[in-house]
Amino acid sequence: MSAETSVPRPRESGVDISDSGLLQGLLSQSPFAFAFLDPEGRFQRVDEVFADLVGFPVDQLVGRAPGDVLSADLTALIESCVRGIIEEAEVDGDQRIRVRTDDGRTHHWSLTFSPVHDDDGVLRAVCLVGVDVTGSKQVEEDLRRSEERYRSLVEAQSQLVWITAPNGVVLEDAPQWRAITGQGLEEYLAHGWLEAVHPDDRPHTEEAWREALRGRTMFEWSYRVRTRASGYRHFEVRAVPIIRHGRVVEWVGANTDVTPQREAEEMRGRLTDQLGAAALRTARLQGATAILAEALTVEQVVQVIIDVGRTALAADRSAVALLDVDRAVLKLVNNGGIPDIPGAPGEEIPLSHSSVMTMAVNSRRPVFAESPESLRSQLVDAGGDEEVITDFLAHSDERAWVGLPLLAAGRALGALRFSFTRPQKISQEDGVFLEALAGQCALAVERATLFEREHRTAETLQRSLLPDRLPVVRGLVLAQRFRSGSRHVQVGGDWYDAFVLQDGRVAAVVGDVMGKGVKAAAGMGRIRNAMRALALTNPPPAAVLTGLDRVFEATEEEEQVTTLAYMVVEPGTGEGTLALAGHPPPLLVSPQGVPLLVEGEPGTPLGWPTSRRQFRFCVPPGHTAVLYSDGLVENRKRGLDAGLADLCSVVTEAPPEVVASPHMLLDFLVDRMLSGYEQDDDVTVLAIHVPAATKSD
Repeated sequence: MSAETSVPRPRESGVDISDSGLLQGLLSQSPFAFAFLDPEGRFQRVDEVFADLVGFPVDQLVGRAPGDVLSADLTALIESCVRGIIEEAEVDGDQRIRVRTDDGRTHHWSLTFSPVHDDDGVLRAVCLVGVDVTGSKQVEEDLRRSEERYRSLVEAQSQLVWITAPNGVVLEDAPQWRAITGQGLEEYLAHGWLEAVHPDDRPHTEEAWREALRGRTMFEWSYRVRTRASGYRHFEVRAVPIIRHGRVVEWVGANTDVTPQREAEEMRGRLTDQLGAAALRTARLQGATAILAEALTVEQVVQVIIDVGRTALAADRSAVALLDVDRAVLKLVNNGGIPDIPGAPGEEIPLSHSSVMTMAVNSRRPVFAESPESLRSQLVDAGGDEEVITDFLAHSDERAWVGLPLLAAGRALGALRFSFTRPQKISQEDGVFLEALAGQCALAVERATLFEREHRTAETLQRSLLPDRLPVVRGLVLAQRFRSGSRHVQVGGDWYDAFVLQDGRVAAVVGDVMGKGVKAAAGMGRIRNAMRALALTNPPPAAVLTGLDRVFEATEEEEQVTTLAYMVVEPGTGEGTLALAGHPPPLLVSPQGVPLLVEGEPGTPLGWPTSRRQFRFCVPPGHTAVLYSDGLVENRKRGLDAGLADLCSVVTEAPPEVVASPHMLLDFLVDRMLSGYEQDDDVTVLAIHVPAATKSD
């Protein structure tokens, strides 16, 4: 029980409390709590409401002092007020107390103390009147909370709230506005706020404000505001008229700083331009990919590379060299790719010779030289003869160079060389495109050189198109299993991939290009490399699948069916997103071995007209997500639905040590799912495991 004060008390006089009938009627019928205390502070009369309020029967209160029966804080309150009235001191007329009822609810009461005098002016008693103000107290609390929420919302949204008269004249201060603009109060009032609006935006803003005033309609506008630092920030404003009895009494408005959003829009615009350029390059890459897929000889491949260098890169010269491993030399395939000048390499370039192509092959990494000075520095660092290099640069009209290794399954096949007669800035997007081009060219070269031995090397070729190793990332464990189901060493179209994105997240994908042979493998390579390029440029799954649809339409035949499951996951937390293109749903395995087939829109295979969607997909710590091709769950004797049910059943049979290890889990799943069935398709399985947090973490 506690007390507080707020409003002055009323004063009564000349009441004859000896009229028992009148007093008793008042006490019995009133909803108020009544108590009369004599000048000595003892209760003379109390009603049932007061008795219920203090929790004592009426007969136990009459004739006794408050301290004999009431709690200490209520006793102190009553005695203090009675003493103040007796001493004719100032007593606050509204004393507040809280009372908890037997059912646990809290009620708020307002107590008023008044002197009771007889006709001679002698103090006969002190009257205590109590009123239950729980309802009004709740209204006050709701109003206070509403005001706090409004204030918090305004502050959280960085809004500047302002008020004007009905005619739009500013009469009240807006400290937040002046803090940003640096205006003084006199400068801001009336129509002074317009002085802070950008000169180019001011006329239209003023006219729009006047139009809203005339029509008494909502004012919505945007303009730039000069800041204290003399720069400008973008604001969106919304104001509404407050109308009472058909008249506007004031306008209330709020300005929201949208500068970050505007800057983000401008950034998106720049990114869109960059992506547009990248999309153009990608389209050209897809065209080259389609032609490369049909090239059967190295000469045909080289011609495609030269055409791509000229059209997609605007390169002045393009050169292709293949690696002779036994002799450790690069052999130029096309004449004219390197100018015939002093210091230039010949048709055979030893790997020990310092050049753009040998550096690319030796390092297995692209080489970018954006100026002659950059090329000189890199060649000298690689051990080149500075005098020979100087002689070459003095006679060459080339001013920028790109060297790309041709790699297949980590093995060097040769190198590409593109040169420009002007300095050339190589952006990150250009680098992604060039690496994708080199990957496609490497595949084309390999197909051309190994074409006659396709059947004897089919499985090796298929594995070469897959990652030679999975990335090692803290907070994530990746594992994969691939079991070829090809007969007569026919190449299949199953594939998987996992790589680290620029923001540290990991992209994981399992795909299936239907069919067998070189055609299926080529489609797999195109889609895989295109997916990498798209993912590194714009990683959200829905965006990647949308881009792959465009690639598919440009490069693949209509009857070709390709499905995939693609996810992006955050190491450590397992938070991520997933998108499916006609692919079986991923399997999520809990630390206790409980399987769950992820529910989500299955989507359609690549190239089918559809609106690609992505959805949240979380791999909680301790859990393992499994992406797989349909060869794991479907065959001639087992349909897809039955296979999915079998897969969940197999997981429940896995021992705890198997569930805890993604490598053991994949072996367990593949062995059990294929047991008793003739494997007639490739089986590709990729596990993404998020380790459980430890105390050291």
